[in-house]
Amino acid sequence: MIDFPGKGKVAVLKTTPQTVLQDYARLMDLAGFREALPKGPTTALKINISWQTWYPACSTTPWQLEGVARALRDAGYTDLVGVHNDTVVVDARDGEFNNKHRFVTDQLGIPCIYLYEEQFEWFEYKPKRPFLVLDKVYPDGVFIPKALVGKNIVHLPTVKTHVFTTITGAMKNAFGGLLHRNRHWTHSVIHDTLVDLLMIQRDIHPGVFAVMDGTFAGDGPGPRAMRWHEKDIILASADQVAIDAISAKLQGFDPMSIRFIRKAHEMGLGVGDPREIEVVGYDISQEPAWGFVQEDTFASKGQKMIYHGPLKPLEHALLRTPIVPWSYFASNFYHNVYWYPFVGRPRVEAALQTKWGRLFQQYGDGRVVMPGMEPKTVTTAVAGLAVLALGAAGLVLALRRK
Repeated sequence: MIDFPGKGKVAVLKTTPQTVLQDYARLMDLAGFREALPKGPTTALKINISWQTWYPACSTTPWQLEGVARALRDAGYTDLVGVHNDTVVVDARDGEFNNKHRFVTDQLGIPCIYLYEEQFEWFEYKPKRPFLVLDKVYPDGVFIPKALVGKNIVHLPTVKTHVFTTITGAMKNAFGGLLHRNRHWTHSVIHDTLVDLLMIQRDIHPGVFAVMDGTFAGDGPGPRAMRWHEKDIILASADQVAIDAISAKLQGFDPMSIRFIRKAHEMGLGVGDPREIEVVGYDISQEPAWGFVQEDTFASKGQKMIYHGPLKPLEHALLRTPIVPWSYFASNFYHNVYWYPFVGRPRVEAALQTKWGRLFQQYGDGRVVMPGMEPKTVTTAVAGLAVLALGAAGLVLALRRK
């Protein structure tokens, strides 16, 4: 059982584009951020980039980043740093520009660190209590970035569903920062991985806080190929379990039926049962039912066959050998070559006509990068098909050796 200021408490507010920056400051006050975050250490803003292309509800919003940073600065937290990670399918450098994060950090003079770059040291972490799964996934040691140790952490997730974890929020936001590029090895045990990561956070960070944006919220096959909805809602808490539970409840899911929330609750890392959570600010009982559903994409169906289905015996060969680039290509091809140009782009164009879409355009130079089926994309697709063919050949060889 771990006790900390703000445990079991979540602040929720309704907001508008005209008041959102002030509302973030009020929200954080309601959630007790001063008690949760000591002022001495550097405070790291863990920015979420789930796609280098802007898509509603997918990544940290610029007004979320700005509102939180300004509220912290006004409260005397002057030593702020933005934190980025990349993934095998997402370029954080492109993403911070396309999602307009870089405009905010530059405007406010907040430096950023990119944990995947070579100058950042990763060291082997020794847990104070036994891991649930990480030591089994990484038998040669669990390595985390030294740059995060001793810093406060403020997570900046959005309200959305996820193909592997039902919903993704504060707890999942640590996934990119604390684990390196082989983090996809944990997908078959992702729920227990998130609990292990929360245990690490409680050990290495003086203060942990989360501020979640649901101005746009994402329904369906998150974190990318979603249907967006304007929900005008924002949440904050020092309790990573509780804020994820309330986000799940708003979306229409039973939080305690989601393994990572239930497990963290049972281990005393936070409060996951909504009946035991104090919600301040907006009365969520008056919120109409959202009725969100978790769905799969073509790509995630294939991944689940590897993690939990008939291809499980081939998991090591498919995801931990030289033929692994096939999986990166499959995800990139599906999302960037097919889904976004033909499905996502029309949805983005519609979102830009909404009040939040118009606010997004007001950041930076007003441009919105919307990739289409351009020559570069076609070239990438052709090259990718060649990679896929090589991967298939490698798979055949792997099967023959079995």
